[in-house]
Amino acid sequence: MGALKLMDSVYQSCSGYAGLMGVLGFVVTARANRGSAGMDSVVIEIHTGNGPAVVDVTAEVRRFCAGRGDGVVNVFVPHATAGLALIETGSGTEEDLLATISRLLPATHAWVHRHGSPGHGADHVLPAFVSPSLLIPVLAGRPELGTWQSVVLVDPNRDNPVRRLRLSFLEG
Repeated sequence: MGALKLMDSVYQSCSGYAGLMGVLGFVVTARANRGSAGMDSVVIEIHTGNGPAVVDVTAEVRRFCAGRGDGVVNVFVPHATAGLALIETGSGTEEDLLATISRLLPATHAWVHRHGSPGHGADHVLPAFVSPSLLIPVLAGRPELGTWQSVVLVDPNRDNPVRRLRLSFLEG
């Protein structure tokens, strides 16, 4: 099955999904596949901008899981300077998280790792504290998140305004 046909079957409404993604600044890439072990996987590009960002990707995770039954979804950001977290959003937590990261990992010249913008070494330490992956149980096609939990991409790196997010579903 071709990647675009698979994405159509995954999202069931490609034009609506693509339209929503365009409004939100996301781009669904044509890389999608179904592995031999019953795992579906897609990659989404997320535009995080030129400054530190916390981007809520919960809707994309829910949409990807819809109609799939029971299993787990792995959410993975394949970057050395970004991570994923489960937090409450819309209440100021995003700003609190970025402020805490800034205090713990200040963008100074004190880092041994020095390529990129000033303080970029701190960005490379982030994944030791904010994991680049999350594994979430899925029941009846719904990610089992707590009432106030949202899946967010945490990106303090101003050097890379576009990130990839891989969503993989494993039946079981």
